[in-house]
Parts: sequence; structure tokens; C-alpha cells
Amino acid sequence: MPQAAQSIPPRPSAVPPTPPGTISRRGVATLEDARRSFLRMVSHELRTPLNSIIGFSEIIACELYGPLGAPQYREYADLVRESGLKMLALVNQVLEIIRLESGAADLDCVVQNLDDAVNDALEALAVEPRGVRLQVEGPTAALPPVVADHRALRTVLGALLQNAFAFSPDGGTVRLRAHRRSGVVEIEIEDEGKGVDPDDIPRLMRPFEQGENALTRRTQGAGLGLPIADQLCAAQGGGLALRCEPGRGLVAKVRLPAA
Repeated sequence: MPQAAQSIPPRPSAVPPTPPGTISRRGVATLEDARRSFLRMVSHELRTPLNSIIGFSEIIACELYGPLGAPQYREYADLVRESGLKMLALVNQVLEIIRLESGAADLDCVVQNLDDAVNDALEALAVEPRGVRLQVEGPTAALPPVVADHRALRTVLGALLQNAFAFSPDGGTVRLRAHRRSGVVEIEIEDEGKGVDPDDIPRLMRPFEQGENALTRRTQGAGLGLPIADQLCAAQGGGLALRCEPGRGLVAKVRLPAA
């Protein structure tokens, strides 16, 4: 009498199956690449019309080809230009974070005068001072030089000073300190605002995420200033750390190689 065929148990797979509802590491990497490609494409496509909007609105506001008539037209043209500049700044931030995440940042780190970098960053601030002043503190009259990229250094200082000025009270003081320690220059920027919840700090350092606190509710944008500053510091061989105590201002500490 023939014997019934015995079922052979399946061989265990070397790679465990992905549980339902989860994404493999390769899938996550693919999604990240797709996200960056999409953001890069959209950002580049937005740049051309934005430059046209900014340029033509400036021509209209300056009445280059003759008077507009009612003064409201000039005011509206200025508003269009300001809005276009804000959008262009956001597009540039998105492209910057994509370059940094992809490791494609083109940096030329050389000796930089820190006093000049601070002055340049102050001139480029996009916030109203409201009587807030910058107090520079250090062991000597001149700030210690650093080894950094010209544009990246000013981008970092600009983002941190922007936050500090925005969240200091009217007539307050933003303090900038710089000290050289063991081949590293430590730059601290401290404001007199209400600060943030320390638990929110890790979220503030991640791109496209914003913590639920006064720091993010009072600013416009996609929450890219701090993440860009963080990644630019790392790309220059340094680092960025934030600290805050309840009821006190935020302190941003930048570490960069000393010259």
C-alpha cells in the first residue's frame, strides 16, 4: 500500500519577513530619496517665477516706467515684493537642507574673522530690532578667529541671532560670548526671552518639525533655521547645542575649530 507523501516544512528564511504595517530599511531609504527629489524639484521650479515676481514688483514699486497714480498701488507692489522675498528665502532653505542631508555641501573652510562675520550677520537680519541691542563679551577686544566657510559661518550666526532678537523683549539685550578652549572656539548667543521647554529642544533641531512653544508659534517658516545651523556646524567640523532653563532665555552654543 503506497505511503502518503510527507509534507516538507519550509526552510527558514535568512531574512525575517517584514511585519505587516512596517517599512523595511530599504523602503525608508527609498522614501527619503523620493522626498528629497520632490523637494529639490519643487524648489527649483519655484525659483524662476519667484524671481520674476520679485523683479517686476520692484520695477512697479519704483515707478520705473512712469507714475502709478494712486499711492496704494506702490504699497501693494512693496507687499508683493516682500512676500516674494520671504518665499524665496524659504525655497533657499529647503535646497540648503537637502544639500546638507545629501552630503553635497560645498564648503571651503579657511581662517575667518569672527568680528566681521557677526557684523555681516547683523546687517542681514530680517527682524525689527525693537530696541534690542547686541552685547559682545569676551576676554579681549577682538573675537577669536575660527576656521570655517565664509557663507556657512554667516548663515549659522544669522539664524541664531535672528532667533535671539525675535524672542528678546523690547529693549532687551542679546549677549554674544566667544572663548578659545583647546583648539576650539566656543560661541554662545543668549537671549532674554521666555525660553522653551527643554523637552522640545530635540524636535527644534530636526528639519520640518516645530515644537509647541513660544519659539515656533511666534515665527514664520518651516522650522529650518536651527536644523540648517546644526548641520552646517557639523559640516565645518564643529557642533551646535541648545540649552534652556524654565523661565529663562535660550542659549545657543556653537563650537568651531580655532584658527
